[in-house]
Parts: sequence; structure tokens; C-alpha cells
Amino acid sequence: MAKQFKIPAEMRADVGKGASRRLRRAGRVPAVVYGAQRDPATISVDHDSVLHMADEDAFFASILELRVGDDKRQKVVVRDLQRHPFKPLLTHIDFLRVREDQVVRINVPIHFTNEENSRAGRKAGVVISHQAMEVEIDALPKDFPEFLEVDLSQLEPGESVMLSEIPLPEGVTIPALEISEDNDHPVVTAIYIREGQGSGELAAEADAVAAEPVEVDTVADEEDGEDGDDDEASADDEDSGEGDDAKSD
Repeated sequence: MAKQFKIPAEMRADVGKGASRRLRRAGRVPAVVYGAQRDPATISVDHDSVLHMADEDAFFASILELRVGDDKRQKVVVRDLQRHPFKPLLTHIDFLRVREDQVVRINVPIHFTNEENSRAGRKAGVVISHQAMEVEIDALPKDFPEFLEVDLSQLEPGESVMLSEIPLPEGVTIPALEISEDNDHPVVTAIYIREGQGSGELAAEADAVAAEPVEVDTVADEEDGEDGDDDEASADDEDSGEGDDAKSD
């Protein structure tokens, strides 16, 4: 069961850009609650407390409890959280209502473990690349995992871990794979940084070629060649001149 967060909230009647700006200046974050076949509700939450909660991965994969006043409680999950482009500020949040008996689709983070202990992690010239850091799942609220764990201790150089190979807790499915097997894709790969480095043969050949001295024609060599041609031409001219003198005699 994922961690549960409790968020004090206030109802708000005024909406629009001006009202949202006023809320942000007052340290509040405008938010909307929707879903469960009910009308959307506009609320605001305290900026700093939610910003602190959002630092935890579990915040995005947990049941949150919105508390309005002394008696109103609503179970929700985060559907969308908007941030300022470069400031550590939250600008808007969308919450989705959930019911205990209703499957909910959310994104949960992937935690990769034992990467440094694998053969791929210890192999020189191999880069382990994380192709996905979260995955979309379907589950009942009681079955929400805080994260999905992928153990890389057996990862070999040149291998990949596919989406379909992620261990799933009971009651959790990946909807993309339910739709089609074609949606399966790598979530982590261990690739060589140079082609042929796996066997070492092509890499050794490349190193040998790189180590061989290469003869390069220089500008000086070209000038010498041009001078030599001029000398031969001058000699021919002198010979032809002597022949002409001999005829004149």
C-alpha cells in the first residue's frame, strides 16, 4: 500500500487568470478536483506544504486525502502538476477523485537497483542507459505501489530489460501491454560505446590502424616537385638553345 498524504484545502469561487495570480501571491496553489461522475470542484492548497510533498516519488503514486474544513474528505490522486519553467514554484494541480472499488490509471516511478553490481555495470566501455523512469499502471487504490523495482544484478553487456519484464505486484497491470505486445519496449539498455567492443576484435583492429604512421604529402614536398619540373624544363631549353647555335654556325 502506497503512502497516504493529507492535504488541507479550501474551496474557491472566483476563477480565471487574475484570481489564480492573487492566490499564488498569497502562497496558495489553484487546483481542480474532477472525476467519479461528479462536477469538477475548484480549490486551493498551501504551496509550500505541497511543494515539500512533491519532492517524494510516492506523492505521485499514492492516495491523497484532501481535507476541506472539519468534515469534508476526498480521496484523490495527482493527475497533473504544473510547475514554473525555472522557479521552484507550483502553478496548478489537477486531482482525480478515486473510489476504493474503482481501478485507477496512474504513473509510478521505476527504481533501478544493483546496477553497479552487474557485469554490465562493471564492464569497461559499457553504458547503462535508463530509457524510462516511470510507467503507467492500472490498479485499485489499495494495490497502488509507491514504485516498481527493477533488479539489474543479472544485466549483461549488450542486453536490455523490457517493459514486460518489470515485476508487478498482485493486482497491478500495465495497460499498454494489455492493448498490444507491440507496445513492449526497453526500459534499460546496456550498450557498448563503440561498435565491435563486445568481442574486442573490431576495436583491436581500429586501434591498430590508428597506431600506424600515415604518410602525408606536405606543401614543401609539392613545392620541391614543382621546382624540379622547372629545372628539367630549363635544362631542355638550354639544350635546344645549344642546338640552334650549332646550326647557325
